[in-house]
Order: sequence, then structure tokens, then C-alpha cells
Amino acid sequence: MSKRLAYPYIGWAVLFTVLPLIMIFLFAFYNKSTGEFTLENIERLQDPVVLKQVWNSFIIALKLSVITTVLCLLIAYPLAMILASKDYVAKGFLVTVFVLPMWMNFLVRTYALMSLLETNGLVNNFLSLFGMEKIVFLGGEGAITLGMVYNYLPFMLLPIHSVLQKIDKKYMEAAQDLGCNTWQVFRRVTFPLSLSGVISGITMVFVPSITTFAISEILGQSNILLIGDLINYYFVGEGNDWGLGALLSAILMVIILLTTMVPGGGEESSEKRGVIG
Repeated sequence: MSKRLAYPYIGWAVLFTVLPLIMIFLFAFYNKSTGEFTLENIERLQDPVVLKQVWNSFIIALKLSVITTVLCLLIAYPLAMILASKDYVAKGFLVTVFVLPMWMNFLVRTYALMSLLETNGLVNNFLSLFGMEKIVFLGGEGAITLGMVYNYLPFMLLPIHSVLQKIDKKYMEAAQDLGCNTWQVFRRVTFPLSLSGVISGITMVFVPSITTFAISEILGQSNILLIGDLINYYFVGEGNDWGLGALLSAILMVIILLTTMVPGGGEESSEKRGVIG
């Protein structure tokens, strides 16, 4: 009986996850004209012009994704520690405040941020009150990074907070009784015990940030081409080349899979490492 209850979820996963992935790989090695298997897309990818465009867009996307992930971790971890130390009422209110933007549509949040940062936006109008010249925020890597941090910060905060609030405070008290100061307690107890949440947060931020295209298109004003923008260009843009777009998607999926295969372990193993360390 319990196995039958899992059938709808298995069907959902096959229909909306497995089949789309299979279609991506089929399009990557499929010739629409002849309907046969082909390596034409791989040969086209070896063209110096196309290869340079793909490489440059991937490097920029990788750089901004790493910066975004690091910034989210630096902001979210102290915040998660603060939230984990509060009583239930205060913690619930603060978590709601930081998660509230996730209730809105992704594009709505990004356009709202654009309206704040544009030349005649709220930020520049506020700065003009102090006699400062208007600053061009949009159109660069800084605006894209800010947009990704703003949109993906909750994905880093929630898993870290979830793990931190489950840590038994007796471990910290025992470390203090053994002579550890605040920094030593954090380095040898708190952080090792929270590694599972940190790894989950890094994965949840890094993966969508490296594949994003809407943020770079809106906040970057289409001046910076990320790998997600390039794939979008081939699928629904003027490129109109599903084969090459599917091949780039397949390559990106493999790269992401390899980069996220970090042995994080579960909460139990993380707890054991923290206690032993």
C-alpha cells in the first residue's frame, strides 16, 4: 500500500523531470531536417567564434555565481545564528520578513529592484537630495550580482537556519567548560555541526545563479551575456537553434552535476564530525 502512494510522485518526476532531460539530450544530437542522430552540433560548437562566445559567457556566469554564493554565505550565516538564538515569536517574525520576498514572482522582484536602481529611481532621487550626482547602477556586473544576492539569499538562509536551530546547545556549553573561547566554540563546534546546511545552501544558490538569464537581461540591460542568456538566445531568441541550445544546456547540466557532487553527508555525520573535531 505504501508503494502505491509513491506512484503519483514517481509519475510526476518522470513526466516533468526525466522526460525533459531526455528531450534536451535528444535535441543535442538530433538533426531536425533528416531526423537522424548527428554530431553536427558538437562540430558547430568547435567553431572559434561560437566557442569563444560560449567560453566568455560561461566564465562571466561562473565568476558572478561564485561571488553571489560567497556573499550570500557571508550574509546568511551570521543572520541564521542570530535567528537561531531568538525566542520563537521573534524568530518567526524575522524569518517571515526575510522570506516574504519569495512569496512574490521572481520577475516582479527583479523589476522592482530595477525601478529602485534606475537613473530616475528611488535611490538616485534620494542621493540627489544631498547634492550628489546620479549614479549609473544598471548595466554592469555589480547590478547583476546585487540582483542575484537579493533573489537567492533566502535559499542560503533557510537551510543554515534549519540546521543551527537543531544543534544541541549542550555541545557549546561543554566546549566552553573545557576552556574554549567564543571563536574556538564557533570554529570547532558550531560551524562543523552546521556544514550540512552550509553545503545545501551553497548548492541551492550556486545552481540557479549560474543558469540565470532574467536577472542579467533586466539588471544588466542585456550588456553582459551569461551562459543562461546564450541558451535562451538559441531557444527562444533570434538564434532559433534548438540543437545548439540543447547541447549547451546538456554540457552545463553535466558541469553543474560535477561541481555540486561534494560529499556533504547528513546532519548526523556532520554532528559526529563536529563533536570529534
